[in-house]
Amino acid sequence: MNLIHYTPWALHRDLVNDVSRYLERGSGDDSNSATADWAPPVDIEEYPDRFVIFADIPGVDPDSIDVTLDDGVLTLSGNRQAAVEPANVERRRRERAAGRFHRRFTLPDTADADAVTASGRLGVLEVQIPKRAQAQPRRIAVTQ
Repeated sequence: MNLIHYTPWALHRDLVNDVSRYLERGSGDDSNSATADWAPPVDIEEYPDRFVIFADIPGVDPDSIDVTLDDGVLTLSGNRQAAVEPANVERRRRERAAGRFHRRFTLPDTADADAVTASGRLGVLEVQIPKRAQAQPRRIAVTQ
């Protein structure tokens, strides 16, 4: 005898999750572009001498990632290729987005735009943004 688990709210839960994902994508977040298919999640850390941005972009070819800095706005963009779909799949559930991604960050005035570096490892893009040395007040001697 086979047992069949009946979950009467599974379809409702899937519908709520799909609607939530749709609304999150079009939430009006200025860090996304209207042409982006998805936005990678990021962590941002501030240290006394630098800012660090970590972006999760697994499955993205590093050659397809663009990191640009223009007028104090750091832009991360690129493309994740869609997986090849086999013809004989009976059911499919997709949670990994494919296509173009785009994120923007406005940098503070203390950021040193000339020294920004980016590197990728294990599906995580790391952008290092050093801070400029602050001008320290100095004492001026009065001479006679």
